[in-house]
Amino acid sequence: MGLDTPALVEYICGMLDSTDDVWEVLSTARSIRRFTDEPVDDETLDRCLQAATWAPNGANAQLWRFIVLAAPDQRAAVAEAARIALRAIEPVYGMTRPAADDDSRAARNNRATYELHDRADEYTSVLFTAYKNEFASEFLQGGSIYPSMQNFCLAARAQGLGACLTSWASYGGERILRDAVGVPDEWFLAGHIVVGWPRGRHGPVRRRPLADVVFRDRWDPDRADIAYGRGARPRGGRPRV
Repeated sequence: MGLDTPALVEYICGMLDSTDDVWEVLSTARSIRRFTDEPVDDETLDRCLQAATWAPNGANAQLWRFIVLAAPDQRAAVAEAARIALRAIEPVYGMTRPAADDDSRAARNNRATYELHDRADEYTSVLFTAYKNEFASEFLQGGSIYPSMQNFCLAARAQGLGACLTSWASYGGERILRDAVGVPDEWFLAGHIVVGWPRGRHGPVRRRPLADVVFRDRWDPDRADIAYGRGARPRGGRPRV
């Protein structure tokens, strides 16, 4: 793999960081955006896909298909979709490539995000599709595909893999991936996940306290501001830091 000693240590720690403790899995399954060059073997990937099929879905109709993108042509299409998505999200999140000497949390996060997009053609990923029906909204139909994506990510974490949901099947990337794979128009491209052996460690995740996000019986407008990054965005104002 050509890894130096620190990278090799990170790689080994990632592979050995498997667990059967469901609470540890749930509390440490953060998005992983930096991966080693070690490929994910079919047996390990299939366990993630098997877990995806165990997810709840409306009427147990299982109106989903999961497409593993590993061949060179498919990876090239993923890379092009990633480039399009990056151009779209940079102004949304105010992202720029950080300076080499910037070691702030924001810089580290942005650096990992750019690396994920820059190396998109090097990774195995999975495209999650869902059959469209005429009797429910797209949002409601999402309830029958997104649990499978969560199951996939949790199974990846349990085995020591890293996974990251991307927006690459959205924006202009949808048409590129749909054409590259041959997905008919009557199927949604519901989501896309990159998977690999993490370069670094899992979790713990950082989330708001339960008291900030759980209401009891009534809506609480004082705790309902939209959250961005480190703070909640006051109405008509900038995020608190």
